[in-house]
Amino acid sequence: MTAEPLLKLVDAVTIPVPDLDAGLRFYRDALGHALLWRNDEVGQAGLALPGSDTELVLSTRQGYEPNWLVDSADAAAAAIVAASGRIVSGPTDIPVGRLVVVADPFENVLVLLDLTTGAYRTAGDGTVTGVEPPSAP
Repeated sequence: MTAEPLLKLVDAVTIPVPDLDAGLRFYRDALGHALLWRNDEVGQAGLALPGSDTELVLSTRQGYEPNWLVDSADAAAAAIVAASGRIVSGPTDIPVGRLVVVADPFENVLVLLDLTTGAYRTAGDGTVTGVEPPSAP
């Protein structure tokens, strides 16, 4: 058993949409969630959930799934494999860190994400303009 829990928090809940503009019309314009960032290159847009750091991420390339924040996606995946889970895909570099999709022994899929590269830097309209390196501890 590890001394510290592996899963830190739900970083995001990904919701599949046919295209970002249609998703934004529904979730931002009709339901009132503020746009935090939009990255057309990866087919995603992040929206705010009031009272939470968790984001609602609209995606043209991923299914409906929670994304769990971990210290290291590689180390977390290794721990899950050692505990009878398996790797579904990855690890993969993403603009803000690394991502690994795993399954627990019960076939529940977990998306493990670390933010080791930083966070999105955005323009006033939410368009991603780059990645801001992580803050020094």
